[in-house]
Amino acid sequence: MVAQRRGAAVEIVALQKEFATSQARVVALDNINLGVSPGEFLCIVGPSGCGKSTLLRILAGLDHQTGGSIKIEAAGWAVENAMVFQESGLFPWMDVEANVRFGLMTRGVPAAEAAERVEAALRLVGLTKFRRHYPHQLSGGMRQRSAIARAFVTDPGMLLMDEPFAALDAQNRVILQTELVRIWEQTRKTVVYVTHSIEEALLLGDRTVIMTAHPGRIKQIIDVPFPHPRNLVTLSASPEFGKLKLDIWHVLEEEVMRARAEEEQ
Repeated sequence: MVAQRRGAAVEIVALQKEFATSQARVVALDNINLGVSPGEFLCIVGPSGCGKSTLLRILAGLDHQTGGSIKIEAAGWAVENAMVFQESGLFPWMDVEANVRFGLMTRGVPAAEAAERVEAALRLVGLTKFRRHYPHQLSGGMRQRSAIARAFVTDPGMLLMDEPFAALDAQNRVILQTELVRIWEQTRKTVVYVTHSIEEALLLGDRTVIMTAHPGRIKQIIDVPFPHPRNLVTLSASPEFGKLKLDIWHVLEEEVMRARAEEEQ
């Protein structure tokens, strides 16, 4: 069966990331200290260039920090993660089912178990009727749902998401946000989700991390008080939601303006 393991716990201590250029060394992330609880949905917001995606890539093992430490663990099993990007990254020559099965195939999962897990993942995202479709035959939202199924089918301890719905139109974005919350409420995977949208962070997350403009530091962490299960449409229309969104914007506004000023220099 898919998605049976508990989410991973993450501990980040004094994380630093520098990039070398021909002129100087550039600090992308500076002294990041952050804990993520097992099964938590954590959102990260901040201005462009603050290092949100860099932090996610380091957590995924796609990049390496230049200082500090990261510990990722879960009870009794080796922790794996899965990443969902802004573009689905589906293989165009494979149909939906083959794309979802791909990660299991590379891990050597037996065929019978793989078939059961793929079926569960497709059912989870509502794509069982589209298993034989190829990426070019799908809408943008369906391609992202396929990417989410491909991530969940491997039963990761941690799901890393880098603005996965940013390229979608407003209606599809709401539908996919609702689907993601429903899936997370069922599986309780640990999710670290990068977004530019304060509204999206509050709709999806248990906590919202606000980062500073370059170099990226943690400016504030906001607890999101809205209980689960969540009706995202009703929640976004509530006065409490609007007030918290405005409060976070006031925290973030200075950093957004500073980032814009640096871009214009």
